[in-house]
Amino acid sequence: MTARDLDRSIRDQLRTLSKENAEGVAGHLVMAGRLLDEAPEAALAHAETAVRRAGRVAAVREMRGIVAYHMGDWAGALGEFRTARRLSGSHHVLPFIVDCERALGRPERALELAGSPEAESLDVAERVELAIVVSGIRRDLGELQAAAAGLEMPELVRPARAPWAARLRYAYAEIKLAQGDPESARTWFRRAADADENLATDAVERIEELDGVSYSDLLDDLEDLDEADESGDLDGRAGST
Repeated sequence: MTARDLDRSIRDQLRTLSKENAEGVAGHLVMAGRLLDEAPEAALAHAETAVRRAGRVAAVREMRGIVAYHMGDWAGALGEFRTARRLSGSHHVLPFIVDCERALGRPERALELAGSPEAESLDVAERVELAIVVSGIRRDLGELQAAAAGLEMPELVRPARAPWAARLRYAYAEIKLAQGDPESARTWFRRAADADENLATDAVERIEELDGVSYSDLLDDLEDLDEADESGDLDGRAGST
């Protein structure tokens, strides 16, 4: 667990620390990321230790925010993301900030932030994430047409095999389904699956649901077959005596 396990941009931020402290903080950041899904409480402990040791480093506050966000602590996450944004001068955490405002029941504030000039500085992956969040807000408000329109961006049809492409197409499929258009939804779930190299979405399962394929039904059928086989074996053994 060393600074070499982190992205270069984060390593550059840690250069403001002593070598010993930088190595220690790097280790906590690495572990926070690794434990995020399987042991969020442990990830939180590492992130908080990193904050105590390097609270003026933007990447450290961002990691603390990511852990809080993952755990559903929207207010805590919002505070950390705002701090990270202030320390770094970068707006790449804006999609997280907007989603936290949404989760805290402030959709108008969330939409205001999403439409701010700072959003223009986001890269393609960040723009897509912001569009997905805004679409979700519109859907929460019952504005399905606006929710769909917000995702109809050039990146939606751009050939790409990347996490952002899969997530964008998946979100669009969800909106189409909410609009009562299962055929279009199926098309976009398929396109999401085609772009989803890391299997980050359940697009394939959603397609099977639309096609009427149920894993529970398949499991029931397999269990019935197993029971029939066992019954046949027992009958065969009984008849042989």
